[in-house]
Amino acid sequence: MQNDKLKSYLNLHLIVFIWGFTAILGALITITADALVWYRMVFASMFLSLFILFKKKSFRIPFKSFVKLIFVGLLIALHWIFFFKAIHVSNVSITLSVFSLGAFFASLLEPLFYGRKVLWYEVFFGFIIIAGLALIMKVEVNYLDGMLYALASILLGVLFTLMNGKLIENHDPSVISFYEFLAGVFFISVYFIFQQKFTLDFFILTFNNWVLILILASICTAYAFTASVKVMQKLTPYTVMLTTNLEPVYGIVLAYFILGGKEKMSFEFYIGAIIIVMTVILNGVIKHYQKEVEV
Repeated sequence: MQNDKLKSYLNLHLIVFIWGFTAILGALITITADALVWYRMVFASMFLSLFILFKKKSFRIPFKSFVKLIFVGLLIALHWIFFFKAIHVSNVSITLSVFSLGAFFASLLEPLFYGRKVLWYEVFFGFIIIAGLALIMKVEVNYLDGMLYALASILLGVLFTLMNGKLIENHDPSVISFYEFLAGVFFISVYFIFQQKFTLDFFILTFNNWVLILILASICTAYAFTASVKVMQKLTPYTVMLTTNLEPVYGIVLAYFILGGKEKMSFEFYIGAIIIVMTVILNGVIKHYQKEVEV
């Protein structure tokens, strides 16, 4: 059991690294955020359907669960749209730094979803993370719009993470991800139809965009998203959300070396980022100590 949790935790870090790279792809792909999410979810659902067929798994789920998956799919679609919009109006570093607030929101909402008591140190760490983020916002005020989009994105992200934590108790991760992606495609498609966005130009992309979108949909979505849902079978949603605070670190470092330019931030920005990272590490130490005491 302990080895399974360690394996899940290491796998989670790989997933978070991939998510950090997702932000880089979002900055490199030159189409609007909503169109990018539509393509991402279309191809991801196709890859997942092939995987489910290959594994000979059943697509059948109870109607009640299907309704929940539709709602979660909408949350995921909106989460990603706001995420890529934040990157486009600011940059990768700013967007990912705001994602550190996810742990704080999870510490407040998880007890409501799972009926456990609020842990004082989770809330305390959440406030430290907010302090680190406040430092970033103070010196990078020009990117306020991007921060607001990122804030909306992480709020939606916490909600669907908590809801998925309930759904995976009875359903296969790849199957629920498949239906969630299909639901996202449906909602965005309805919006595009009303906005008359499905034109010939919509489907004409550069070769570079096609390649990046396929990488985004396969490795960074179909694999990473399904694997993250599976990891939640071994780890608590709070642990998952807190570990994802390393996503800004991975993403910011990658952005610095791959994108350069406007990704090079002020000294105060990196101080705030270090505060966030140290908080994640300290939380891990305390959790480990508590487990040792319980044993």
